[in-house]
Amino acid sequence: MALKRPSGPRPPMRKKEPEHRINEFIRVPEVRLVGDNVEPGVYPTRKALEMADELELDLVEISPNAVPPVCKIVDYSKFIYEQKKKQKEIKANAKQTVIKEIRFGPNTSEHDFEFKLKHAMRFLEAGEKVRAYVHFKGRAIVFKEQGEILLLKFAQALEDYGKVELLPKLEGKRMFLTLAPKGAKK
Repeated sequence: MALKRPSGPRPPMRKKEPEHRINEFIRVPEVRLVGDNVEPGVYPTRKALEMADELELDLVEISPNAVPPVCKIVDYSKFIYEQKKKQKEIKANAKQTVIKEIRFGPNTSEHDFEFKLKHAMRFLEAGEKVRAYVHFKGRAIVFKEQGEILLLKFAQALEDYGKVELLPKLEGKRMFLTLAPKGAKK
């Protein structure tokens, strides 16, 4: 059954409020003024507004929780643009943590173990985290000890490349082990 939208006029769209108070919306008796072409100091709000008008710029409240609030005389649209640019730059420089998963069965053969071990070594050398897990199907859950031994053997084989972040832990039908690179690349 589909939901019906109520008939009648649609409610008006709300305008997004600016994240800073500017000009006449600053309602405090005095402000601390900072900026490029202004003498820093505490001024009455009226005087600060007059100074902003003389420079044909906006008075923007940049730190409302300070006593008195800190304001800056800038072009507001340029100020917003610069802030968005900074946020984008910070986001671009933030490193995403990559976690590679390696799956085992409780009765994994020696050859498969060695093969997956080589992959894990490559991942850790590249600075990525590795999550190895043993997946128990059906009645294989009775081999919990075998799965734990397999994961501990895996961690021991990789101790030169990475350090154990999370020891083997059973969650549902999977037993996990997490490894982080030793010399994380920056």
